[in-house]
Amino acid sequence: MNEFLNALVNWLSDGLLGASGWQVLAFTLVVTHFTILGVTIFLHRAQSHRALELGPIPSHFFRFWLWLTTGMVTKEFVAIHRKHHAKCETEEDPHSPQTRGLKALLLTGVELYRAESRNMETMRKYGTGTPDDWIERNLYTRFSWQGVALMLILNLMMFGAIGATVWAIQMAWIPVWATGVINGIGHYWGYRNFEAPDASTNVVPWGILIGGEELHNNHHTYPTSAKFSVKKYEFDIGWAYIRAMEMIGWAKVRKTAPKLSLGEIKPAADARTLEALIANRYEVMATYARGLKAACAAELARVKAEGGQHSERLTQFKLAQRWLHRDEDRIPADVHGDLAHVRAASPVIDKLVTMREELRQMWTRTNVSAEQLVADLQAWCRRAEESGIAELQAFSMRLRAAHA
Repeated sequence: MNEFLNALVNWLSDGLLGASGWQVLAFTLVVTHFTILGVTIFLHRAQSHRALELGPIPSHFFRFWLWLTTGMVTKEFVAIHRKHHAKCETEEDPHSPQTRGLKALLLTGVELYRAESRNMETMRKYGTGTPDDWIERNLYTRFSWQGVALMLILNLMMFGAIGATVWAIQMAWIPVWATGVINGIGHYWGYRNFEAPDASTNVVPWGILIGGEELHNNHHTYPTSAKFSVKKYEFDIGWAYIRAMEMIGWAKVRKTAPKLSLGEIKPAADARTLEALIANRYEVMATYARGLKAACAAELARVKAEGGQHSERLTQFKLAQRWLHRDEDRIPADVHGDLAHVRAASPVIDKLVTMREELRQMWTRTNVSAEQLVADLQAWCRRAEESGIAELQAFSMRLRAAHA
């Protein structure tokens, strides 16, 4: 009896492997990293958005691994995520902090996911094209919770009592990082490269801990891109794995974000210029926004030089530098009045804002012929270059160098 108790105590203490604390920590970090990769590469980029095709080896591995470590059903994840994009920031969005509150996403994100997974209309409308083979129907979907139970047993066998803690971390990893941080903070706080038609933000520029999902504004701008990083200083570790798998024939990238091509400056904008403008409108408008922000900074410096260090006018120009480069529906309502005063006081800024909205009409007017849009774009460029505003002149010449 004593020998049995000693053996039991030893097993509870060390498990079958007798791993040290550092080894247990390393194991936990590795397995949670694999889970993140399964979510971002398989569930998100491949299944939800069809941005890449995965070969049978990684596909079956990720399906099995996610069954063990999350219990998520592929069809449910895909349907809920597609609906999130289709209904983003509306009352029908399954998990928007803009409508449900950030606290709800951080604390009850899993419950929101589970509630939507029981919506059969969502499953039918948005869950098409997901795996439907024998093992999906008879194991992964039918016995979704048994996988995580098996993971608990394996952890206890390998590490003893501490294995329960490892398992708890594994179970919390996706709800905390993907559901809470990305679906919550990623629509509430961070920086934006592009004025996507929602509140998505990039949490940080280095997508390592959450597999690249940190670059959420980039993803919402180009949802069908297999690569989430777009700037030179950004890093998407998920993309690094995808490229490695592509090199050995395990993956095939279907689409990445478009990039504006520049050549010789043409005498006048033409149909190819218009095509490039429309295809790359988010990048084009981000470039325009930088010019507008620079102009606001120059006007702010002028106000300061005129001795307005403590005036209301200075405050208004500071608000203009912070907000005027954003789309109007992303500017807080309480600063609209101040921005209107800035536009009235600065013909340069007013011209830049006005012509930005005119440029946006190149892809929002659907009842105008392509020929008329080309003529309108040519007229826009002429007015920009004759405006005497350096930011407009430089932008127009860059636009005339663009081609599809």
